[in-house]
Amino acid sequence: MPAPVAVAIWSAIARATACSSSNSSGDLGDVNWTGVLAAFIALVLLGGVWFTFLFSKPYNISLGRDASAKPVASPLFFAGPPLTSLVITLTSAFLLAVLKIDSWADALVFGLVVGVGYLVANTVTIAINPNFPRPLQYALVSGGYNLVGSVLVSTVLVVI
Repeated sequence: MPAPVAVAIWSAIARATACSSSNSSGDLGDVNWTGVLAAFIALVLLGGVWFTFLFSKPYNISLGRDASAKPVASPLFFAGPPLTSLVITLTSAFLLAVLKIDSWADALVFGLVVGVGYLVANTVTIAINPNFPRPLQYALVSGGYNLVGSVLVSTVLVVI
Protein backbone atom coordinates (compact mmCIF):
# COMPACT_ATOMS: atom_id res chain seq x y z
CA MET A 1 0.00 0.00 0.00
CA PRO A 2 1.51 3.33 -1.00
CA ALA A 3 2.39 5.60 1.93
CA PRO A 4 -0.13 8.39 1.06
CA VAL A 5 -2.95 5.84 0.96
CA ALA A 6 -1.91 4.40 4.32
CA VAL A 7 -1.76 7.88 5.88
CA ALA A 8 -5.18 8.72 4.45
CA ILE A 9 -6.65 5.52 5.91
CA TRP A 10 -5.08 6.16 9.33
CA SER A 11 -6.31 9.77 9.28
CA ALA A 12 -9.84 8.67 8.40
CA ILE A 13 -9.84 6.15 11.21
CA ALA A 14 -8.49 8.76 13.61
CA ARG A 15 -11.24 11.23 12.67
CA ALA A 16 -13.91 8.54 12.98
CA THR A 17 -12.76 7.48 16.43
CA ALA A 18 -11.59 10.83 17.82
CA CYS A 19 -12.26 11.40 21.49
CA SER A 20 -14.85 14.06 22.24
CA SER A 21 -12.71 16.02 24.71
CA SER A 22 -11.89 19.51 23.52
CA ASN A 23 -8.15 19.21 24.19
CA SER A 24 -7.69 16.09 22.10
CA SER A 25 -7.55 15.83 18.36
CA GLY A 26 -7.26 12.01 18.41
CA ASP A 27 -5.32 12.00 15.17
CA LEU A 28 -1.90 10.94 14.00
CA GLY A 29 -0.40 14.03 15.60
CA ASP A 30 -0.98 12.41 18.99
CA VAL A 31 1.15 9.38 18.11
CA ASN A 32 4.54 9.14 19.79
CA TRP A 33 6.66 8.72 16.64
CA THR A 34 9.94 8.28 18.53
CA GLY A 35 8.23 5.54 20.53
CA VAL A 36 6.99 3.98 17.29
CA LEU A 37 10.54 3.72 15.96
CA ALA A 38 11.88 2.30 19.25
CA ALA A 39 8.98 -0.16 19.65
CA PHE A 40 9.26 -1.28 16.02
CA ILE A 41 12.98 -1.98 16.39
CA ALA A 42 12.37 -3.79 19.69
CA LEU A 43 9.65 -5.99 18.14
CA VAL A 44 11.77 -6.90 15.12
CA LEU A 45 14.71 -7.77 17.37
CA LEU A 46 12.44 -9.81 19.65
CA GLY A 47 11.20 -11.79 16.64
CA GLY A 48 14.74 -12.51 15.49
CA VAL A 49 15.86 -13.66 18.93
CA TRP A 50 12.63 -15.58 19.64
CA PHE A 51 12.52 -17.62 16.43
CA THR A 52 16.27 -17.90 15.78
CA PHE A 53 17.72 -18.58 19.21
CA LEU A 54 15.12 -19.15 21.91
CA PHE A 55 12.48 -21.30 20.18
CA SER A 56 13.83 -22.29 16.76
CA LYS A 57 13.69 -26.03 17.46
CA PRO A 58 10.17 -26.12 18.97
CA TYR A 59 8.96 -23.82 16.19
CA ASN A 60 10.40 -26.07 13.47
CA ILE A 61 8.96 -29.17 15.11
CA SER A 62 5.53 -27.53 15.37
CA LEU A 63 5.63 -27.06 11.59
CA GLY A 64 6.66 -30.67 10.96
CA ARG A 65 10.20 -29.78 9.95
CA ASP A 66 13.49 -31.11 11.20
CA ALA A 67 14.39 -29.37 14.48
CA SER A 68 17.55 -27.88 12.96
CA ALA A 69 15.95 -26.76 9.67
CA LYS A 70 16.89 -23.31 8.45
CA PRO A 71 14.35 -21.03 6.76
CA VAL A 72 14.58 -20.38 3.05
CA ALA A 73 16.17 -16.96 2.62
CA SER A 74 13.81 -15.00 0.38
CA PRO A 75 12.71 -11.38 0.06
CA LEU A 76 9.41 -12.31 1.74
CA PHE A 77 11.27 -13.94 4.66
CA PHE A 78 13.34 -10.80 5.25
CA ALA A 79 10.68 -8.15 4.49
CA GLY A 80 7.47 -9.77 5.72
CA PRO A 81 8.05 -9.90 9.49
CA PRO A 82 9.37 -6.33 9.73
CA LEU A 83 6.43 -5.03 7.68
CA THR A 84 3.86 -6.80 9.85
CA SER A 85 5.75 -5.65 12.95
CA LEU A 86 5.42 -2.09 11.67
CA VAL A 87 1.66 -2.55 11.21
CA ILE A 88 1.31 -3.95 14.74
CA THR A 89 3.40 -1.09 16.18
CA LEU A 90 1.53 1.63 14.28
CA THR A 91 -1.85 0.17 15.25
CA SER A 92 -0.88 -0.01 18.91
CA ALA A 93 0.51 3.54 18.82
CA PHE A 94 -2.67 4.86 17.25
CA LEU A 95 -4.91 3.07 19.77
CA LEU A 96 -2.78 4.19 22.72
CA ALA A 97 -3.03 7.80 21.51
CA VAL A 98 -6.78 7.68 20.88
CA LEU A 99 -7.45 5.93 24.19
CA LYS A 100 -5.16 8.37 26.02
CA ILE A 101 -3.09 5.61 27.59
CA ASP A 102 0.02 7.27 28.98
CA SER A 103 1.19 5.25 31.99
CA TRP A 104 3.30 2.13 31.80
CA ALA A 105 0.79 0.23 34.00
CA ASP A 106 -2.09 1.03 31.64
CA ALA A 107 0.14 0.20 28.66
CA LEU A 108 0.93 -3.15 30.23
CA VAL A 109 -2.79 -3.90 30.62
CA PHE A 110 -3.42 -2.74 27.05
CA GLY A 111 -0.62 -4.97 25.75
CA LEU A 112 -1.99 -7.97 27.66
CA VAL A 113 -5.57 -7.38 26.46
CA VAL A 114 -4.53 -6.94 22.83
CA GLY A 115 -1.98 -9.76 23.09
CA VAL A 116 -4.35 -12.33 24.56
CA GLY A 117 -7.61 -11.05 23.07
CA TYR A 118 -6.47 -10.61 19.49
CA LEU A 119 -2.97 -11.85 18.76
CA VAL A 120 -2.84 -15.08 20.77
CA ALA A 121 -6.47 -15.93 19.99
CA ASN A 122 -5.85 -15.40 16.28
CA THR A 123 -2.64 -17.44 16.42
CA VAL A 124 -4.52 -20.35 18.00
CA THR A 125 -7.22 -20.07 15.33
CA ILE A 126 -4.58 -20.18 12.60
CA ALA A 127 -2.84 -23.13 14.27
CA ILE A 128 -6.05 -25.18 14.39
CA ASN A 129 -5.57 -26.13 10.80
CA PRO A 130 -4.97 -29.58 9.33
CA ASN A 131 -1.71 -28.31 7.81
CA PHE A 132 -0.10 -27.79 11.24
CA PRO A 133 1.19 -31.13 12.54
CA ARG A 134 1.47 -29.78 16.11
CA PRO A 135 -1.03 -26.94 16.38
CA LEU A 136 -0.84 -26.46 20.15
CA GLN A 137 2.95 -26.31 20.09
CA TYR A 138 2.79 -23.78 17.25
CA ALA A 139 0.22 -21.75 19.22
CA LEU A 140 2.44 -21.77 22.31
CA VAL A 141 5.57 -20.67 20.47
CA SER A 142 4.01 -18.12 18.13
CA GLY A 143 1.30 -17.03 20.57
CA GLY A 144 3.94 -16.51 23.24
CA TYR A 145 5.89 -14.29 20.87
CA ASN A 146 2.77 -12.32 20.01
CA LEU A 147 1.87 -11.81 23.67
CA VAL A 148 5.37 -10.75 24.73
CA GLY A 149 5.62 -8.57 21.62
CA SER A 150 2.32 -6.84 22.33
CA VAL A 151 3.34 -6.04 25.89
CA LEU A 152 6.79 -4.91 24.73
CA VAL A 153 5.42 -2.61 22.02
CA SER A 154 2.76 -1.09 24.26
CA THR A 155 5.12 -0.35 27.12
CA VAL A 156 7.91 1.01 24.90
CA LEU A 157 5.40 3.31 23.18
CA VAL A 158 4.43 4.83 26.52
CA VAL A 159 7.81 4.84 28.27
CA ILE A 160 9.77 6.49 25.42
